[in-house]
Amino acid sequence: MANNRDKSYGVSIFLIGTLFFIFGFITWLNGTLIPYLKTTCQLDDEQASLVTFAFFISYFVMAIPSSIILKKTGFKNGMGLGLIVMAIGCLIFIPAAQQRNYNYFLTGLFVQGLGLTILQAASNPYVTIIGPIESAAKRISIMGIANKAAGFLIPIILGGILLKNVDKLNEQLAGDISAVQKNEILDTLAQRIISPYIILTVVLVLVAIFIRLSPLPNIKDEENETKENEKRRPLSSYTYLFLGALAIFAYVGVEVLAGDYIIRYGQFLDVPTEYAKYLTSLTLFFMVAGYLMGVVLTPKYMSQEKLLRICLIASLVLITGVLLSLGKVSVLLLSLLGFTHAIMWPAIWPMSIKGLGGHTKIGSALLIMGIAGGAIIPLIYGSLSKSSGDLQQSFWIMIPCYLYILFFATKGHLIGYKKEEQ
Repeated sequence: MANNRDKSYGVSIFLIGTLFFIFGFITWLNGTLIPYLKTTCQLDDEQASLVTFAFFISYFVMAIPSSIILKKTGFKNGMGLGLIVMAIGCLIFIPAAQQRNYNYFLTGLFVQGLGLTILQAASNPYVTIIGPIESAAKRISIMGIANKAAGFLIPIILGGILLKNVDKLNEQLAGDISAVQKNEILDTLAQRIISPYIILTVVLVLVAIFIRLSPLPNIKDEENETKENEKRRPLSSYTYLFLGALAIFAYVGVEVLAGDYIIRYGQFLDVPTEYAKYLTSLTLFFMVAGYLMGVVLTPKYMSQEKLLRICLIASLVLITGVLLSLGKVSVLLLSLLGFTHAIMWPAIWPMSIKGLGGHTKIGSALLIMGIAGGAIIPLIYGSLSKSSGDLQQSFWIMIPCYLYILFFATKGHLIGYKKEEQ
């Protein structure tokens, strides 16, 4: 009997880990798509920033609706639904590539983000539910590593396909060629994305079917009726929750800039695309290392709050170095931000929802809405870089983000918090 339970638990961990790998794969693909679509659709840097805007704004749109959907479907069926919606978003890439239509690409990214919001809203709490609460932190660590491992692999796999010889193609496009020749080159480049996205669509559908037929229990997101979770205070009185949502907004914005824009930044500093296409992988490698550091240090040797403050100060030092240094050194310092960023989400999230009781679910939805920072802050960065023509100095936008998160880590998370409600 115990063996059956252990086997079922192992299968559950494997399946949820697969989901975390998938949404890491989809999320970090944006870093490769930005330089690819910039050439394919002949965009400037401001227009290319719409890649992350279209993807991450879906979290703001879908956060609260996804919680309503999961009440009706349950977590297991919600996961399957999220995967199918993501598959539809991937399918939209096929006519987008055939017509080389940037608006279609953005629509596909938005739909992928909608599905991913449902998937995250279902899978994140499920990690806690499927096993003993005392080992929940260990399961979250496993899922985080699965997510970042996907981000490490994606630029290596698809970057090698989509960005192959792109520097030579850019030279040809900038040369003295006819409009017909230019369109032929761009159409050929656009075709590269079709096969990978057909494969990705098939994989998403197969995983959705596998999840539906799996032994995972379809737990419903029922309200906890115990006194512990009664809504004793109005939501508006939990000031730290709203400050935390803004901290998530700022964090996701800087994480996206460091991870998704580093390939384009490398190109700007004359790093050949042959090497620059691996820079997102380098950032994610440092992020996995930082994540493992957090697992080892907290809470045995250091509180998450203290480690968060240390990482924020280190981030301010690194971004100053990015702005003041030259060439490959500046790129390396930007990638090292992956290490200091790793602790931020695991620390900000619990600091923002502690003591919410019956407000926890709506509080979590507000925090998910904060992921829209990955849409807005890169859009501001794109606008700054277009007006100044300088991708390097436009990274100053990250400094106020770190300063605000530092405020939240020192004082903000205590505003409106009453320890007796924890």
